[in-house]
Amino acid sequence: MKNKPITILSLEQALALPHASLRMVQMGWRVIRIESPGMGEERPGDPNRYIGAPVDGAEGISSYFVAPNLGKECMTINLKLPEGRQLLHHLVNALEVDVFMCNTLPARYAALGIDYKSLSGQKPDLIWCGISAMGPGEPSRAGYDPALQALMGFTYLTGEPDGMPVPCGLPIIDLKAGDEAFTQVALALLERGHTGRGKEIHVSMAQCAASWLITALPQLNFPAADPRVLERSGNEHRSFIPSNAYPTLDGFVYLAIGNDSQWDKLAHSPGFESLYRSNRVTNEGRRADKDAIYKEMKAISLGMSTDDFVRHCLGLKLAVAPVQAIPQIAQMDMVQHQAQHTTLPTGQTAWMAPAAYTTDYLKNNGLHLDFPGKLGQDNQTVLAQAGYTPQEIAQMKAQHTI
Repeated sequence: MKNKPITILSLEQALALPHASLRMVQMGWRVIRIESPGMGEERPGDPNRYIGAPVDGAEGISSYFVAPNLGKECMTINLKLPEGRQLLHHLVNALEVDVFMCNTLPARYAALGIDYKSLSGQKPDLIWCGISAMGPGEPSRAGYDPALQALMGFTYLTGEPDGMPVPCGLPIIDLKAGDEAFTQVALALLERGHTGRGKEIHVSMAQCAASWLITALPQLNFPAADPRVLERSGNEHRSFIPSNAYPTLDGFVYLAIGNDSQWDKLAHSPGFESLYRSNRVTNEGRRADKDAIYKEMKAISLGMSTDDFVRHCLGLKLAVAPVQAIPQIAQMDMVQHQAQHTTLPTGQTAWMAPAAYTTDYLKNNGLHLDFPGKLGQDNQTVLAQAGYTPQEIAQMKAQHTI
């Protein structure tokens, strides 16, 4: 293939791996998304295809599925059949695949013929990456983001001190694991350019989550540490005082005070002078008096509009923000200028979230990515590129291999 892009075969479902491979699409890499044809099933393929609001003109695609699967080719392979496994192995060579990825239970890798040993036997410089709940050490452990947030302490640390533990409002462990898979694959490609060797990569969602406990787990080493740093703290920052959310006349604001000089500027500014006390000059002094500080801050903020509070604090060069709802965020200039978009089957434009980084590929394409394909939409094209004749492809379909 002339000017062949980096080619990814990704046996994917749910969100963690689709998020990783979306980042590859944003780089301009070719991502071929593999799903089960689900013979006899009412809703075959990735269950996420059917989550959310139906998309007009896109049979078998609902709203939740769209954003993580932009720009990918969609094909089906029945890996439960030996013919399906043989097909996958042939594609790895015929398409000169650079990376194979999956987020299947590790216990099923060998039976499906997707394990590193089997696929690297077809192409020794193949980079292989699997995302799973706990890694190959617990190969049968299923994992979904909310359950892993509970398991790994995120739920315990989130919420009001006297309230129920709650998960984050976004699937952050899915997204962290996807970002880590993208990073490790990119590094492996870089290494391969020097060594010529492939690599086996296992990304554990639980380990990814544990890596983000950097402000919590290490505190166990220090008996003198305030035990509240390992408990729910609502909107309060566990270390920096005062950092909290406050009600205003028309909403909420969040003000984060990160050091003593910032506090000094706030406590000597017009309307906030009553906050000043000699015992509050240092962060530790403010910690000892934090309940009173938060009560006084609330009394001040309730006399101001959100805009006035934010304007006042920005004038002091403090870290302040209104607490915004998602429709408000969609109207922000930064979001509008960097938002990816796609064209719905009806011809309408649908705006997505910005990429974490606007790559040259996205810039060159005007931030546009193709709408996700229907289940198996690209079977004919991909298989023809792999050297199969129309008759052979028809036979695969008849035999339920695809």
